[in-house]
Amino acid sequence: MFEHNDACCAPSSATPTPSEGDDATRSSNIQHPASSFSPGHAAHRASLISLPGGTFTMGTDDRIGYPADGEGPARRVTVRPFAIDAYAVSNARFAEFVDATGYVTAAERAGWSFVFAGLLPDDFEETRGVAAAPWWRQVFGADWRHPEGPQSGLEAGGQRTEDGRAATTDRWAHPVVHVSYDDALAYCVWASARLPTEAEWEYAARGGLEGARYPWGDELTPGGEHRCNIWQGTFPSKNRCDDGWYGTAPVDAYAPNGFGLYNAVGNAWEWCADWFSRDWHVRGPREAPRGPEFGTHRVIRGGSYLCHASYCYRYRVAARSANTPDSTTGNTGFRIAADASP
Repeated sequence: MFEHNDACCAPSSATPTPSEGDDATRSSNIQHPASSFSPGHAAHRASLISLPGGTFTMGTDDRIGYPADGEGPARRVTVRPFAIDAYAVSNARFAEFVDATGYVTAAERAGWSFVFAGLLPDDFEETRGVAAAPWWRQVFGADWRHPEGPQSGLEAGGQRTEDGRAATTDRWAHPVVHVSYDDALAYCVWASARLPTEAEWEYAARGGLEGARYPWGDELTPGGEHRCNIWQGTFPSKNRCDDGWYGTAPVDAYAPNGFGLYNAVGNAWEWCADWFSRDWHVRGPREAPRGPEFGTHRVIRGGSYLCHASYCYRYRVAARSANTPDSTTGNTGFRIAADASP
C-alpha cells in the first residue's frame, strides 16, 4: 500500500523526495524539457481575464478550516495586476498541445496513475491502493486520454456513471486530469503562459468577495442551487450526484464568480506555482508573495469532485493542499495565468 499524509485529497506517486534546499528541488524553477517548444497558438490565451490586483484578506481563521494545512492566519496580501484563465485547461485544449509537440505526460511515461475506485468497473482487477485512503487505486494505463484506465476514454460512452451506465456525453470539455506539475508547466511554456501563484489563485477565486468561504459567498447552495462539483451523500460509498455529476464536469459547468472564473472550487484540484509550506507565510512577505524558495511539494488549490465536508472540506477558497511535482491523479488539473500586459 502507498503512504501519504494528504492521500485523501490527492495521493503522491513520488519516491522519497529530496530534503529542503537540495538542488533537485529547484529543477522546475530553472529549466524544463518543454523549453524548446515553439509558442502555442494565441487561442490558448484567449480566455485569460485581466485582473487589476490589489490588497485582499488571504487565508482564514475560521474554526472550520484546517490549521495543520497552514490556512491561517488571515492576513492582508497584495497582488500585482495579472491575468488568469476563466477556465481550467480542458482535455480538448491539452490535446492541441500534445498534437503540436508530441509531449508525453508523466503518467504515460510511468504507465499508471491514481484513479478513484468508485469510477472503476465492478469487475476491474485488484490493484494496489493508498493505505490512508483505500478509495485511491493504482491503475495501469490510466492517463489523461484514459482517465479510468485502458477501458476508458474521452469520447461518449468512455466513462461509467455510479450505477454502471455508460456516460452519454464526451469529456473533451472536462478539465484535463492525470497531469503532474511538470506536465502543467510544459503546457504553460508552450502557451506562453505560467501557473498562478497561490496568492494570485486565491485573489482570483474570491472574485472580489472579502472573507467569503466560497467564490460566490458563504452559503454552499444558495436558494438550493449547486455552484460546484463536489461529493454529496456518504463518502466514499454513495454519491447522490445532486450537483449533476459523478466524476469531473465540464470546465464551464457552473456560473462564474465575480471576476468571471468558472469552477474555481470543486471539480479538479489546480496546480499553483508555489512550493508548499505550512508556516512560511506566517512571516513571509505580504507584497506579491511567491512561496518559499525550496520545497518538496507544490501547492494545489480548489478541491475536487471527491471533496466532502466529512473528511476533506477543502472546496473553500482559503483551503489548500499539496502534492509532489511528479504526482498524477484523476482529480488534479490546472489553469494558466500570465503577467499583466505592459
